Amino acid sequence: MGIFLAALAVSFAVIFVAELGDKSQLMALTFATRYRALPVLIGITVATAVVHAVSVGVGYLLGASLPTFWINIAAAVAFVGFGLWTLRGDELTSDEQEKARRSGGSAVLAASVAFFLAELGDKTMLATITLATQYQGWGGVIGVWAGSTVGMVVADALAIVVGRLLGRNLPEKLIRIGAAVLFFVFGAWLAIEALGAFGS
Repeated sequence: MGIFLAALAVSFAVIFVAELGDKSQLMALTFATRYRALPVLIGITVATAVVHAVSVGVGYLLGASLPTFWINIAAAVAFVGFGLWTLRGDELTSDEQEKARRSGGSAVLAASVAFFLAELGDKTMLATITLATQYQGWGGVIGVWAGSTVGMVVADALAIVVGRLLGRNLPEKLIRIGAAVLFFVFGAWLAIEALGAFGS
């Protein structure tokens, strides 16, 4: 139970931070201007659960087959990369905005398909893979999957609520900087842990 709770808490925090200012969070705001929030969130949850299940599977296989030192070094470098990616910012292209606005049919289906495609290769997917290399075993795998899925859904729900309340006038630069700093802290922590394990 201990590894499950640790994986759940860390994955929730990391993915919540990764989602701040991310393209899919902007897409959630766009969908929420056309549809009611609940169907959009259900679609996001379905897409995220599927993408993160695949991500956790990939991360588990990598974690089981590579030495711990190299996994921690690669994870530290990845988190620094996620921090730089976050500082750069993420924007919806005009084509992506138009697709989100014109999606026909069910809001759940439209949001699920759009978010599934948006998440493939996105930093939240890569961060989930990285986290899954750190937490091995069924407790770790399920904790990473649940934490990363809930973290993303909560971040997107927050964006929808706050965006509607503030008219989408969020301090994006401040949010990006704060999220990037947290990624750098995670990266430094993993690097120190790897070097400590290597030296012992």
